[in-house]
Amino acid sequence: MTNVVILISGRGSNMEAIVHACQREGWPGRVAAVIANRPQAAGLGFAQAQGIATAVVDHRSHPSRESFDAELMQVIDAHEPALVVLAGFMRILTPGFTAHYAGRLLNIHPSLLPAFPGLHTHERALEAGCRLAGATVHFVTAELDHGPIVAQAMVPVLPDDDAERLAARVLVLEHQMYPRAVRWFLEDQLRIEGSRVHHVQGHAQLFV
Repeated sequence: MTNVVILISGRGSNMEAIVHACQREGWPGRVAAVIANRPQAAGLGFAQAQGIATAVVDHRSHPSRESFDAELMQVIDAHEPALVVLAGFMRILTPGFTAHYAGRLLNIHPSLLPAFPGLHTHERALEAGCRLAGATVHFVTAELDHGPIVAQAMVPVLPDDDAERLAARVLVLEHQMYPRAVRWFLEDQLRIEGSRVHHVQGHAQLFV
């Protein structure tokens, strides 16, 4: 059985969506472990209730990013994952970490990349007067919130939107898109060709 390891920092709602989809759809793989960098991460309780192994690698106990990432890699690799999934994992990863998992490390970011990398994406989209907003699943590289794009979700920005309302609508699509992207990977449907991702069976990459 192909193993997936998911990294979280808080509730992990995308992690929950992935676990439920995997169980419901009978994927050719399983979520083998959920790892958090915060002991109080609420998603750990959900994972434990599903019988999934959990672990905490507390970034506050490490003197540097390199030290933290080194321990995190050891904990991840104990599960021999084919794929590592970032689901609200609020840490900037070192180049050594991203190189170690190159081609098998996915992230979801709440904007239509390459627009608005980093934090406060919905506020920035509203401030810029964007008519559309959304989220992006991408393979992770050393450059923050960059890397080959697997899929994107899009919603219109409504006249009465604030950041909270916009984020809630985008999150609904994230919960549909991220599990689909993970399943594509497990079914060997994705090929990275330079800076682009090719879908072997021509899957739609845009969710609206």
